Amino acid sequence: MAKYTIVDMDTCIACGACGAAAPDIYDYDDEGIAYVILDDNEGTAPVPEELYEDLEDADEGCPT
Repeated sequence: MAKYTIVDMDTCIACGACGAAAPDIYDYDDEGIAYVILDDNEGTAPVPEELYEDLEDADEGCPT
């Protein structure tokens, strides 16, 4: 089963945890707010299976 992700940019506190855990999935805008690289934070692109562990680590590390 495919997994998808999206960042709620309104609640992101720009802590950097997701990008540290999953740099192939997340990046930051000019204000340090995270977004999903794969689909420009639209939640439409499946995360590649080889990145599932990084995705879970990012989810667990996110304080919001």
